[in-house]
Amino acid sequence: MKQKVVSGVQRVVNLYRPSTLVENGWVWATGLFVATYIIIVLILGFLWNTEPDPFDVREVAGQSLGLSNTDLVVGATTTATMIHIGDVLLTKRGGYLSNDIAPPGVFMDNQPNWEFGALVMLRDAAGALRNNWARSQSQSLEDKDLALAEPLLNFDNNSWILPSTEGEYQTAIDRLSDYRARLSDTHVQNAQFFARADNLKQYLDIVSKRLGSLSQRLSASVGQIRVNTDLANDADAKQSTQTSKMVIVKTPWLELDDVFYEARGSSWALVHLLKAIEIDFASILSKKNAVISLRQIIRELEATHASTVSPIILNGSGFGIFSNYSLTMANYVSRANAAIIDLRNLLEQG
Repeated sequence: MKQKVVSGVQRVVNLYRPSTLVENGWVWATGLFVATYIIIVLILGFLWNTEPDPFDVREVAGQSLGLSNTDLVVGATTTATMIHIGDVLLTKRGGYLSNDIAPPGVFMDNQPNWEFGALVMLRDAAGALRNNWARSQSQSLEDKDLALAEPLLNFDNNSWILPSTEGEYQTAIDRLSDYRARLSDTHVQNAQFFARADNLKQYLDIVSKRLGSLSQRLSASVGQIRVNTDLANDADAKQSTQTSKMVIVKTPWLELDDVFYEARGSSWALVHLLKAIEIDFASILSKKNAVISLRQIIRELEATHASTVSPIILNGSGFGIFSNYSLTMANYVSRANAAIIDLRNLLEQG
């Protein structure tokens, strides 16, 4: 009995020795640090996982140049909108997340896919600005700033360093800003924006293909058997290799939310670009009686920004008890695309 008491006392003494206290202190400090770090990462991830608010394209254009809405030259609103979309991608809450290599950004996928969707629309607009809107005809010289900005926006969207994606995109935004400044200066004539029906139609051709692809990918959330229409409407059409007459398409389960948020980012950027186009191409749209058609497209795309009730992207069957967010999104996107096709025809024939 006496030996047991001595042994117990000895254990207590060892527990409170300075070396033991130091060791236990380090364990507790490390545990507290790790717990605090995890909590901070979770909070930041929650705060960063929010989509940017819409903005007024007229107000942005006026403020950027210090001019009233009536003093803006043709093309200033569209260019200012493109610049602001680029700024939002880089400076929104959490910054640009697609190339993050540290938590919480490295674990997030919704916002990076949203960024990519918006970026694709910005790239298409930059291509249209460089090749169509800023040139009077096919033999005219391209603008020097736009010739630099457009390829920079097509830089790898997830490069972390040497060079960084943010650095390349910021340089592109700076070049767009230089073009906007020259465009708005009445004493400078080497920067132009030509608002014509033909070059607007060319841009809408690209947008239609983007929306058509998104609609197909969203609809594939439930899996479908589709008829291969690759060579439809042309009896003499050929393709490189033979493909099956029936095609089974289904978006992998882990990619459902990726496609959904890419579509939301695309529609967010496109809504603002179309609102700017309504201003800069006002005379053409009015002459073609197409203003209402454009506004209907914008309205369809704005519906895709509604808040989701569920914290996860639901993927019920088409007529099942649970919702399917992807199919709902595909409905709005496909309706917008159909309206864009009608608008293209109206610009060409109206």
